[in-house]
Amino acid sequence: MRQNLFYWGPFIDDNIGTKKAIFNSALSINKFSKKYKSTIINSIGEWDNDQKNNLVNFLDFQNKNYEKLPRFGFIKSRISFIIIFIKCFWKLKKVLKKERPEYLIVHLMTSIPFVLFLLFKFKTKILFRVSGKPKLNFLRKILWKLASKNISLVFCNTAEQRNELIEEKIFSKKKIKVLYDPVFSMSEVIKQRSHKEYDNSFKKNNIIMVGRLTKQKNFEIFVKASKQLYKDNLLKYNTYIFGSGEDEEKLKELIKLHNLEENIFLMGNKKNIHKYFSMSKVFILTSLWEDPGFVLIEAALNNVPIISSDCKSGPKEIIVNNNGGFLFQNNNIEDLKKKLLEFLNTDKNEIRKKITISKRNIRKYSLFRHFKLMENYININQ
Repeated sequence: MRQNLFYWGPFIDDNIGTKKAIFNSALSINKFSKKYKSTIINSIGEWDNDQKNNLVNFLDFQNKNYEKLPRFGFIKSRISFIIIFIKCFWKLKKVLKKERPEYLIVHLMTSIPFVLFLLFKFKTKILFRVSGKPKLNFLRKILWKLASKNISLVFCNTAEQRNELIEEKIFSKKKIKVLYDPVFSMSEVIKQRSHKEYDNSFKKNNIIMVGRLTKQKNFEIFVKASKQLYKDNLLKYNTYIFGSGEDEEKLKELIKLHNLEENIFLMGNKKNIHKYFSMSKVFILTSLWEDPGFVLIEAALNNVPIISSDCKSGPKEIIVNNNGGFLFQNNNIEDLKKKLLEFLNTDKNEIRKKITISKRNIRKYSLFRHFKLMENYININQ
């Protein structure tokens, strides 16, 4: 009989990369493993639109609060956190007692399972996947330290993230492993590239940027860096930014302030981003932090040259000393301008070499390699 892996990770933003990481991880287990089977917990209705996919199992808490939850901003997100805690705490306890899964893979809203395991005894083992760049404040450190005895393995998405967590001395070093997110399967990418759905306002051979319109993604640095290049006619490609978020109006105002409405266009969310990647001249990532960034991997997968901030943690593991693309100093406007000009003046053969290197460096982010690595970690830990 196959052992059960339950996935826990309530979210309030449908466009975060962690959602895709959870879904693809569960999918990879059900698709490739003969020893384990996966189930995603639908805690507040966040997975309602995905339950039609019969390759992944869902366990529904019957909480239909997702659409009503406050979305953007620190205070609103804290309110949502409290609502989710109240709605899900006892339901998760009941499910763990009744279903007795061998493993609970914790991605987000870690306080609920961590507190539960401190208060009650379960036969289930916790596998903790560190998402993004969590702020390790005093309370979080205390909770993680107390919960560490109940955590079998800690998964980090990059080697840099693992090293930083080891330095914090919260978890035993031997528990902390690098487990690359399952970003793609080639069959799905090929399918999306051939899809006929397409926004005709997008013009081929231009700059593409993708991500939530939030402080983390730092799109405003590109607007500031590119304004003089557009004015001097040194940058002749238009820029298309895909995504939505709390900073959308702020970004629109900034584009208008610098008279770039004819150069930079906000495209909103698109389900099939691979088609747009495959028709672009260059992809630019301006994030303040990533781990390492789904869109960075998707750009490399679609043979698009990359210009990226050298942020924590991850882009440098794909671009590697500028061999797989162009790295600029994190949040540095002048260095971004320099790398834009460097890209524009680099010959096609050199660009092709960089594309080949970045594509080779992302192989570890496939669904199959994720499954093999995770299953191996779990088997060794038993």
